[in-house]
Amino acid sequence: MFENIIEQSAVLQLRDDILAKRNAPSMLFFGPSGSGKGSAALELARVLSCEEKAAWGCKCSSCEKHKFLQHDDLLVLGTRSFSPEILACQHAFLRNPSKAKILFFRSLRKLQIRFSPVLLENDTKTAKAVSSNLQSLDEGLNELLSLNTETAEEAALNKLCASLIKDALALESEGINGIPIGHIRSASYWCRLAPNGKRKTLIIENAEDMRDDARNSLLKLLEEPPPSVSIVLTAQRREAIMQTILSRLRPYRFLKRSEESEKEVIRSVFKENSELTFPNQKGSILSSYLDSFLPQSTEKLYPLAAWFIVSFARTASIYAKNRGKPPAFLIALGEQYAPAAETAGLERYTKNAAIVKTILSQSKNFEEVSFSRFMGLTLELIGDCLRSVNDPMFIAYNDMIKKYINEAVTSVDVLNINAAITLENLLYKLKTSAVRGRHG
Repeated sequence: MFENIIEQSAVLQLRDDILAKRNAPSMLFFGPSGSGKGSAALELARVLSCEEKAAWGCKCSSCEKHKFLQHDDLLVLGTRSFSPEILACQHAFLRNPSKAKILFFRSLRKLQIRFSPVLLENDTKTAKAVSSNLQSLDEGLNELLSLNTETAEEAALNKLCASLIKDALALESEGINGIPIGHIRSASYWCRLAPNGKRKTLIIENAEDMRDDARNSLLKLLEEPPPSVSIVLTAQRREAIMQTILSRLRPYRFLKRSEESEKEVIRSVFKENSELTFPNQKGSILSSYLDSFLPQSTEKLYPLAAWFIVSFARTASIYAKNRGKPPAFLIALGEQYAPAAETAGLERYTKNAAIVKTILSQSKNFEEVSFSRFMGLTLELIGDCLRSVNDPMFIAYNDMIKKYINEAVTSVDVLNINAAITLENLLYKLKTSAVRGRHG
């Protein structure tokens, strides 16, 4: 079991706990993006519901359903960016349809299962918005599943892939933002129903993104978890989980993989045999590989995100000088990303309106890259810088910035508020809150 998770000591600990029958009812998998937390959670669900000995490649009916992510005893919540993985898997499928068919199918199912009838039953607004794309994607997946890869012509494969990608990207753009309290309530009700097989598994990805009402609802479930359910939360930082929730979870730490291990993931999972050369400023070969399939790769967005960060730090520092000494975290951000920002070749501005105008111009009003993806990269870079300094105040500032950026993403993606207005409001909040030193 867990042989598919490369270079992670956390899964060895997890396997030992399962074999010794001391596995916890509720767990936290925490660690950096791309460390295998989600894959480990899905593999855990298969192992715990296996009808035989949970061996990798088991052919029992339960494992077969988990193989295609179609088991009724699996429920997954939480949003993330699915496009890079889906496009990378499509590339692998078109290169070798027979070997990568299941890989491509699973990448699409990882998105589709976020729209389970269990979750949409009481979320009529989302259900109505995604109904057409969800049905079309389901039909395409059934066609992919029944496809004979040995006899299918290249033109037919390309046509099917184009249709699947179109539906998947549309579904992702119209989909669920964050983890609503309604979904936690629906999941809690689902957890208390008897499993169809041996055991149910509830997976909540990016659990740190839950709002207070959803956290409180989840806490009630964790206080008295049903005996037939395993609950797995994933997060990048353990400290980002509310303490009352954290105290009810057994933590498993996932470490950043070595460069060679990331290459091994790409070779074994995505069947990529070519030499991998992806110069990434943040050092993640795997992230660079996945992003290389996007119309606007992270490598191209990185200088613009760095410029945005430096511009914010500069304007906030100027604002602060009139009220005292600028916070150290603003200086740290400016020094960290000034070299990368200069490679964008953009002018320096100290007015919010000019900064917003430049961002909209460079992103073509976020037509080529989603607002949420750009802000997600910005937040990731800020977090990388602030977490590198062992200072509690820096972590507090990082949480403050994360809160305001997540609010901005919700404004644009969910409430359909104009991106220019949202960005100006975001810059004002970041500037004034940074100087006041408040993060509430």
